[in-house]
Amino acid sequence: MQTVPPIPDAIARPDTQFYTWNGYRCAYSVHQTPNEISGTPILTIHPIGVGLSRLFWKRFCIEWYRQGNRNPIFNPDLLGCGESEMPRIAYHPKDWAQQLQYFIETVVGEPAIVVVQGALFPVAIRLVESASDWVRGLVLSGPPAWGLITQSGKPLQQKLRWNLFFDTPLGNGFYRYARREGFLESFSKKQLFARDEDVDAEWLGMLYEGAQNPASRYAVFAFLAGFWRQDYGEAIAQMQQPVLALFGDAASGISRKGKTDSADKRVNDYVEHLPNGEGKVIPGRNVLPYESTVKFVEETAAFVRNVTVS
Repeated sequence: MQTVPPIPDAIARPDTQFYTWNGYRCAYSVHQTPNEISGTPILTIHPIGVGLSRLFWKRFCIEWYRQGNRNPIFNPDLLGCGESEMPRIAYHPKDWAQQLQYFIETVVGEPAIVVVQGALFPVAIRLVESASDWVRGLVLSGPPAWGLITQSGKPLQQKLRWNLFFDTPLGNGFYRYARREGFLESFSKKQLFARDEDVDAEWLGMLYEGAQNPASRYAVFAFLAGFWRQDYGEAIAQMQQPVLALFGDAASGISRKGKTDSADKRVNDYVEHLPNGEGKVIPGRNVLPYESTVKFVEETAAFVRNVTVS
């Protein structure tokens, strides 16, 4: 039986580091193999949700190096999440994009390939708009269906949701309910994972611990209020970077727009509108870096190699 070599602490448990952006203390970690760093840096953008943070990418980072890749992975906590400060503000994609632009310019220090989960794709879109030269390519993990990502939001309704529910004691009570382990398990099985058995103790423990600070609710509520909802069709059509869109074969959505779209349709919609895009369907549902880690890493690594040599 072949023995799997242990994962160095620099990969599995990297130290938390900090930088200051707009007066806020923001956290990040760098996953890398000691003395074997090579290749274009990877910048991850974690999803927004109850208890979620940069720790979402832990399995991805470990598998990345287990498969022999050597690119350093820069893994930041978005403002309002993880170990970054959590101000009471209504977060918009442009806010997090400005944070990441500062991060990539001052911490990463060179153009990177951005790997972004789910509905945080709008953050990557705004990052490309403001710092195109710093983004060499993008990997999209289960982005929103095309009908949703190109549907304009309703700013008045978004503000009303925030002011009348989310940013109130009622919203605080809802968050305390949503961070219960029973709710987290049920939601994960119904909306995120293709297989119930993949909703494991590691996943639930990560969410539960990450949601203990009640101030973490502001980023989640800003997302639920829909401040990210805009028509991004024109911005996507103007992207010149290589883009890989990966969808799970059991991909689903919560919104009525595109909820029943097949995985193949989701892929074709993106490839049709991206100037330099490709797409693939892999096993899984909506959290591919976590539930289908090996296949997600294989596809991402192949894309990164192609971008690097092109």
